[in-house]
Amino acid sequence: MIPDLFLTPDERENPDTRIDEGKPPGVAWTEGNHVRAIVHGAPYLAELHERIEALGDGDLLYFVDWRGDPDQLLTDDPGSSVSATFSAAARRGAEVRGLLWRSHWHRFGFHSQKSRLLGIEIDEAGGQCLRDMRVRTGGSHHQKFVLLRHRDDPGRDIAYLGGIDLCHGRRDSIAHEGDPQRIAMPQVFGARPPWHDVQVAIQGPAVADVETTFRERWEDSTPLTLNPGRLASSLLQGEDLQPQPLSPQSPPPPKVGEMTSGGGATASEAGATASEAVQIVRTYPSILPKGYDFAPRGERSIAHANTKAVAHARHLIYLEDQYLWSEEVGRHFGEALRANPQLRLIAVIPMVPDVDGAVSLPPQLYGRKLAMDLLLEAGGDRVAVYGLTSDAGYPIYVHAKVCVIDDVWSSVGSDNFNRRSWSSDSEIACTVQDTRVRGLDEPAPRDSFARRLRRELVAEHTGLDPQDVPDDADELWDLMAQRADALDEWYASGAGPRGRRHLPRPKGPMKGTSVRWRRRSGAWSGADGVERPPGRLRRLSPPELSRAQMLWAPRLYDAFDPDGTILRDDAI
Repeated sequence: MIPDLFLTPDERENPDTRIDEGKPPGVAWTEGNHVRAIVHGAPYLAELHERIEALGDGDLLYFVDWRGDPDQLLTDDPGSSVSATFSAAARRGAEVRGLLWRSHWHRFGFHSQKSRLLGIEIDEAGGQCLRDMRVRTGGSHHQKFVLLRHRDDPGRDIAYLGGIDLCHGRRDSIAHEGDPQRIAMPQVFGARPPWHDVQVAIQGPAVADVETTFRERWEDSTPLTLNPGRLASSLLQGEDLQPQPLSPQSPPPPKVGEMTSGGGATASEAGATASEAVQIVRTYPSILPKGYDFAPRGERSIAHANTKAVAHARHLIYLEDQYLWSEEVGRHFGEALRANPQLRLIAVIPMVPDVDGAVSLPPQLYGRKLAMDLLLEAGGDRVAVYGLTSDAGYPIYVHAKVCVIDDVWSSVGSDNFNRRSWSSDSEIACTVQDTRVRGLDEPAPRDSFARRLRRELVAEHTGLDPQDVPDDADELWDLMAQRADALDEWYASGAGPRGRRHLPRPKGPMKGTSVRWRRRSGAWSGADGVERPPGRLRRLSPPELSRAQMLWAPRLYDAFDPDGTILRDDAI
């Protein structure tokens, strides 16, 4: 069962990586892990703060991110900022090392200066945080993970990875009232944009694979930037460009539940099983003029892993994604839908993109249209695409990157379903299977990671307790459809919250260069006394663009979603 859905080392197609060293021949995964989903930024950042506060002399704190805001709070405590928390760990003797994407020019709305400031503050505390621009032209470092290892108690080692950045806008909760430290987004999202995201906590031997991913990037001989202008800027600012040596890598943590050298069992929450097999997969582009030492031709194991798992899909593919773009993604899932008339696909994506400019919005809608048109052509009424609306009436920005197939294979990572994540940016994902499942026809146990993950997500979207979410694919499909239809009808009836609430039109909210919204008035229960139906699901259909937009949006789309395989001997 495990080899049927996981990649072998050869299928990773990157013979230069060390990530599979030390494993049995033909094996590119680890067993004996426990994986736990943390839905939303507020609980994740609070847990991260608590664990970092416990680090001491000789422990490790390694982190990689797309963006790092030094003043982002991890809890409500004003002293819990990313900079203060990470710097304090360094002062206690922990080895703190970080890599942040340098990003494009800040006048284009990017964040390179904040990353620079975080690096300065960590450096002053005795750690080191560097800005990394070893990317493909137009690409980014999009990986998001934090690794904590403990010199005297490896049973406490843990790795966090997924979609949640260490920056403003992410510290939202299930209430979806937004992060008090907001980021700039279209007005339709409100003063504090609601943000839906997922991170995973990994304990067990797989932690070492996340550490190897960090070490490969940190120790790579390619200079942090080869751009003459950026190099000159760094030198003028006195920026540190030389990674300090890392301490030797320790053996992988023990399997969850095994005895550690200190005589205790590997740490995990009460009642946790150690039944998760974990495969860490990545995306790295082939960069010029000098490629990575560990991936000179790049690595596309995220795309390969998803392709292998989707080929075995039988009943239900459940997705949550920030984008769901491109013809390639549409064909990827469309082929599986055509091959299996019993297969269904559910996708939860943002109601609207996070941009609303006359130039920036249509290319993003075009990317969504490409994928959705192909999915609906292949699957018809076996495909359902939903957005989310908060209780206050604002669209919830879906930033999660989740795929669950038949409740037996799942993936959570930094990667989206678009060309950029599969070929052009650096990405990382944790794919999971349950070792108690012995065959493709055998249902996963109810406490398996995939089922726990999918139940928790659907429970929030439908307003149920996780234990009340059905495992049966048909019942799940009907539940989500009924919840979405009821909420769409409620909004269409004119029942809605009083005041300036931006509510998308159901069925087809995106038309033209901007989203058409209606502002409602009336009591929360509606003028006719109808209470808001439970859940947050809204149906989405493919965007509609004008003829003029269809002439130019495809040309700009390639800049938003580049294909990193161009001029290479493979393709997405």
